[in-house]
Amino acid sequence: MRIIYIHGLDSTANSVKGVLLQKYCNTHHAGIEVIRPDLNESPDKVFARLCELVQQAKEADDKVVVMGSSLGGYFASLVSNETSCPTVLLNPSTKPHISLQRFVDDQVIDSIACDDGADTVIYQTTGGWAMTLKDLDWFSAHKLQQITHPEKLFVVIKQGDELLDPKVAADFYQSQAVEVALQAGGDHRMTDFERQLPMIMEHLLSLA
Repeated sequence: MRIIYIHGLDSTANSVKGVLLQKYCNTHHAGIEVIRPDLNESPDKVFARLCELVQQAKEADDKVVVMGSSLGGYFASLVSNETSCPTVLLNPSTKPHISLQRFVDDQVIDSIACDDGADTVIYQTTGGWAMTLKDLDWFSAHKLQQITHPEKLFVVIKQGDELLDPKVAADFYQSQAVEVALQAGGDHRMTDFERQLPMIMEHLLSLA
């Protein structure tokens, strides 16, 4: 079995939760391979790469589950809709076309060349993704409007999330008949993730 862990904005393949997940599986679920791709590139490439990783697992007759945090939760939802793979979400972003607009009003960082002319860089992530205005256009064109396989999703949302409105995410997934664990307190980074792992893995394995 494979778990593809999708990190969030300003993170990398070595994200805290991704590493903790791998250590937990190494100790308690030796038969599970945790794949932690670095996804600091344009959203179209991220989506294509994730779908390819899921397809590779299916072609190998291997069970695969996607787990995504924050912006990674948005991508995980899209991938689940596209591939029907089981999915676990952690404080997921549901409207990046809106939440990432916060970078537009900041000072423009740079201008880069692309296939159809120049593009404007509005934010540089710590992992190296130069987010551009065209990236925001991609998010706008790929709004998360429905969940195709709600029975295959499990969502953990912290009511103390200080970055994303937890009510927005909870309302969306509950309206789609997805099981949501809405937990009091906490924060966006889900700093109690290690303590949550037994519960999360129980749900993940039931989905798989």
